[in-house]
Amino acid sequence: MSLVKFIQFPVLGDERGQLYVMEGRRNIPFDVKRAYYLVGTLEGVSRGFHAHKELQQIAVCVSGKCKMLLDDGVQRSQVLLDEPNKAICIDKMVWHEMHDFTHDCVMLVLASDYYDESDYIRNYDDFLKRVKHE
Repeated sequence: MSLVKFIQFPVLGDERGQLYVMEGRRNIPFDVKRAYYLVGTLEGVSRGFHAHKELQQIAVCVSGKCKMLLDDGVQRSQVLLDEPNKAICIDKMVWHEMHDFTHDCVMLVLASDYYDESDYIRNYDDFLKRVKHE
């Protein structure tokens, strides 16, 4: 099973511009309970460095680009998010990091549940121990 799962949103629109539609339980594989976006990440700053016990997420750079590292404890993969119609699925128990943000990067994240600090695993060694016991 592949660690990297992309969602390609259809590009709708006309001479006025493009439109991308994201719908829970249609082209997003879960009901969206939270949405947030990252903006203004400074050059050389990386984000993420955690996994979620249960939460699923979809991440898309609606502007600019960044590199996303995904790690399930067995395999690691790095992908470039650089198109507003190309999103990546971040499943539960996947360590993720974001690097090399461009100055114009706006990353939108759709989440399957509300914020819950107890769902986070913020230490990589703890993540690896948990993966080995599941």
